[in-house]
Amino acid sequence: MEISTKQILKILNVLSWIIFIGVCIEAGGSIFSAFYTLVINSINAKTYWVGNDLSSLYTYGRVHFFAETLLISISSVMKACIFYLLIKNLGSKKISMSQPFSKEVGHLIFNISYLSLFIGFISLWGVKYKEWLVEQGVKMPEVQYLRLGGADVWLFMGVILFVLAQMFKRGIEIQSENDLTV
Repeated sequence: MEISTKQILKILNVLSWIIFIGVCIEAGGSIFSAFYTLVINSINAKTYWVGNDLSSLYTYGRVHFFAETLLISISSVMKACIFYLLIKNLGSKKISMSQPFSKEVGHLIFNISYLSLFIGFISLWGVKYKEWLVEQGVKMPEVQYLRLGGADVWLFMGVILFVLAQMFKRGIEIQSENDLTV
């Protein structure tokens, strides 16, 4: 039994929904925890989202706490945006397997490449900021627990997707030229 492309796309759509829900929970939890800590109860810094102890950072300075949690939140929201775009386009009737080089697919790949690059830069900024804070004597959790790890992977993926988007753009041009000649 051979699995068709349509079946694979349906499975990927379901998987994208599951991941989308997970990254939305992560983004919402991070934003809520930062807001709760800054506005309602500063003791929450000890158990900031998923148990990370950022009390030392909060004690060092509320502005630094806000800046680091903002970078974490932006990164999480951008990840959710990527999966939103995937879900929106996988469920769309605009994407056709008979003509895969469409403007919609090209825009999707460009948008995901830009978001990936943005996540990479934000994560790198957050890691460098965390390292600077550690140099200042602030006790911080490891980068992977802050959800800022993998900046190099996001940058790498963004560049690869950007190259693919350029190839798709050329494919769209060739396909439209062929459509005009037929």
